[in-house]
Amino acid sequence: MSTPPKKHFSGKRQKKVKNDRTKANGFDEVLQADIDQLIKRNRPEPEQDQPNGEKNAPVPPTSLPEPFTEIDVTVSEISSTGDGLALSENKDHVYLVPFTVPGDKVRVKVIRHFPAFSYTMTDFLSVIEAGPKRDDALIGCKYFSKCSGCQLQMMSYEDQLAHKRRIVEKAYANFSGLIPELVPAIGETFPSPLTYGYRTKLTPHFAQGGAKGKNADGSEKEVNVPPIGFTYKNRRADMDIEDCPLGTDIVRRGLKSERKRVAENIRSYKKGATLLMRESTYRIPKEAPAAESEIKETEIKETPSWLLPTPGADTGDVIRVERENYIEEKRCINDNNATSVEYVDDYAFSNKAGGFFQNNNSILSGFTEFIRSQAIPAGNDQDPRPIKYLLDAYSGSGLFTITLSPIFKSSLGVDVAGDSIMCARENARANNLPSTGFAAADAAVLFKDVPYPADQTLLVIDPPRKGCSEDFLQQLLSYKPRRVVYVSCNVHTQARDVAVMVQGDEKQNVRYEIESIRGFDFFPQTGHVEGVAILNRTEFPQKEESA
Repeated sequence: MSTPPKKHFSGKRQKKVKNDRTKANGFDEVLQADIDQLIKRNRPEPEQDQPNGEKNAPVPPTSLPEPFTEIDVTVSEISSTGDGLALSENKDHVYLVPFTVPGDKVRVKVIRHFPAFSYTMTDFLSVIEAGPKRDDALIGCKYFSKCSGCQLQMMSYEDQLAHKRRIVEKAYANFSGLIPELVPAIGETFPSPLTYGYRTKLTPHFAQGGAKGKNADGSEKEVNVPPIGFTYKNRRADMDIEDCPLGTDIVRRGLKSERKRVAENIRSYKKGATLLMRESTYRIPKEAPAAESEIKETEIKETPSWLLPTPGADTGDVIRVERENYIEEKRCINDNNATSVEYVDDYAFSNKAGGFFQNNNSILSGFTEFIRSQAIPAGNDQDPRPIKYLLDAYSGSGLFTITLSPIFKSSLGVDVAGDSIMCARENARANNLPSTGFAAADAAVLFKDVPYPADQTLLVIDPPRKGCSEDFLQQLLSYKPRRVVYVSCNVHTQARDVAVMVQGDEKQNVRYEIESIRGFDFFPQTGHVEGVAILNRTEFPQKEESA
């Protein structure tokens, strides 16, 4: 049943949203929006009248310090990109200060000015006076304040979650073009059960190999092992990282093993390379006790071959944990083309180790349970045409298609990547889901052959960071699915796309209302937040006929 339209809706803003579709794709647009708004809120108006009738004198522009000089600044806020923003004395220019929180007074080194965009890039040097939200005792990595990977380790986890909620709020305020009445209050950020030791995948790199050659006396030239790790903040240089506390235990072991292997074989590398450490989990059923009946013994299923380790595809490190009914064995895959395995509750997922799968397994149980709880609207069982079909666009190896399938009569996942679809089909078989299917197709034209009636279909979309194409969104509006769950790793492009759905298509008399929006913290200690928006199809208000 359609939901009555909100009285605040206006269809006049679609053109603005359409014109802004090239924005919100990257770091620069998001950062610039924060900078512009900070200056706008704080810079005094030069023509403001004083009580004596005189006007303020024009504020002279900030005189920028020379590059590589050291200055002291006070941070006003944290940007959506994770860096602190400090206003200049005249409040018309912003210093971009990494590894800081609001209220921090810090010493920084000026790196580069961007006067046309009213900001300057700086390097963090030291804290002169800590802000109220800073607690350096919380920092869990010796490379923090130099490595580009984390931004928020000095903040309490409660403050990190609040900051990420604010990121989602600003995304919809800055990039949707919607009036506030059309955007519901953003929910509290869903926390990660683990704030360290959660990353199931790391991809460190090194920039150069070991050039072969000999000295004049015929001996081999000495080869230095290059830094193996991640980039320095604000530099095009690699930092040697011996350990990353964000990684799971097996991934951290794998990192040490891979560093050792590369160092021993550096001469075999003609150039630099990116390494892979991917956790893979195997559940080995325990043998049934002899006292059990023959029926119970025959119920023990053999583990499919693709859910078992591939010989020679890992670092050799193994962690085993005994569970009630099985032995859990974790290995670290270092071959991009090998198969890795993850479990979400009791659902098994195989995937190419170098392919995409969420990198924080600890949050996936709660995350998929939340999506499951929101998939079906209230009162669906009383509806004469209830939602009972699932269409999962950008399905990958089937995370949503599989974990949601038990509550639907039939489920279909679609993805442009053929390898992902092959894995998804194997995953459906491994999880014994005969009513779950997958098809390889371009998501931009997937609605053409959808076998489900739109009135009874839930659409789940989880696009890449760039968001949905305009063609895809127009096809969505033509298909008119009853309910949409939009999952995104970029809340800014999500806000832009959701706005197109809210504006709708008046010719087809279809638009969507936002039921809820919530952030999910897949990457604690970093400035990243994922977003989930729930939308329901509705119609345009009927126009009153003129007398």
